[in-house]
Amino acid sequence: MLAPEGRTIMISGASRGIGRAIAERLHARGYNVSVGARDRDRLAGSFSHIAGSRFLACRYEAGDRDSHARWLEETLTRFGRLDGLVNNAGTSNGFSIEAGEEEELDALVSANVKGPLFLTRSCLPHLRTSGAGRIVNVASLSGKRVRNDNIAYAMTKFALMALTHGTRRIGWEDGVRATALCPSFVATDLTAGVTKVSRSDMIAPEDLAHLAETVIALPNTASIAEMLVNCRLEDTL
Repeated sequence: MLAPEGRTIMISGASRGIGRAIAERLHARGYNVSVGARDRDRLAGSFSHIAGSRFLACRYEAGDRDSHARWLEETLTRFGRLDGLVNNAGTSNGFSIEAGEEEELDALVSANVKGPLFLTRSCLPHLRTSGAGRIVNVASLSGKRVRNDNIAYAMTKFALMALTHGTRRIGWEDGVRATALCPSFVATDLTAGVTKVSRSDMIAPEDLAHLAETVIALPNTASIAEMLVNCRLEDTL
């Protein structure tokens, strides 16, 4: 396994839920952690318990590519290198095949597809330089099958799966490894209204953080393309 000391990881959407759990886990293990979210000051305040030389909070807005560039620049200025990217920022809504406005679809495409795509594009040269660059795209089991009416969400997560495999292909020779982390229901704000699975039966964000840490630490010779993580039995998953 790769040693964490000196390695720098950027994590989007780290203000809460899965992103926050991953950031806290990686920092505890010894990584330099650079987190991004819309409200930089609020983000920094929420991580006051781990603030220090190995932590950086920056503004990240999926639809604002200038924020991508500034976040990357600030990260490189602070730490001098980039070894990993966790594309966690994302959202959902009720847009279905039969109902929903185009603006709702566009919002999901911007946050769940364009954001990870263009942030990956910006970071990829530096991940190649690392020689052991890692990308974790937090997708969903909704990117593997469709079991509800929220079709826009599923479409964007299917697209994120394509981005993951495309990134693996073009980065492989330079040691870049990309993994799609695909959970079902996770106990976060995003699933606050879910009733089909009880809160106690949902995946804990901290458990997904362990999995993200594992794929970030795996050597180039042991890469995992997709991690499907379920909290209930499904015949095909």
